[in-house]
Amino acid sequence: MSFIETDLELILRYLDQLEANKKPLWGKMTAQRMVEHLSDTLKLAKGEIPTKLEIPEEKVDKARAFLYSEHPMPVDFKASFAPENMELRNESIDLAIDEFTINWIEFENLFEENTDLKTLHPNFGMLNYDDWNKLNSKHLTHHLKQFELL
Repeated sequence: MSFIETDLELILRYLDQLEANKKPLWGKMTAQRMVEHLSDTLKLAKGEIPTKLEIPEEKVDKARAFLYSEHPMPVDFKASFAPENMELRNESIDLAIDEFTINWIEFENLFEENTDLKTLHPNFGMLNYDDWNKLNSKHLTHHLKQFELL
């Protein structure tokens, strides 16, 4: 399976097609909540959201191997740190996309300035920039398909 490139301009071309009232193929997230969820993932990568490992340490290597596999994220994947029904924090989907853009640029800058940086993901352990990009690629593909943008 192929996954979207982690290129901000490309990602924004897809997100800019997203209509606020678009219904997902699966799950309960609204279109705006999905964009805010993508921002939350970037905040997690930047270390801005306190978290802990939610899987046994001995399963981290297998979980990380998934990031580098050709397997897509399962459509029914539930993450305790990402509830579908969180309150919206932006007034519009356009503002949510702006927030995503800012978080993406900050993510890129942080890892560019700290090339050895690793931050914790609750299901995949300590991730470096390349690991986070593999995750972002799968995660973006998953949600863009969820809203029929890919």
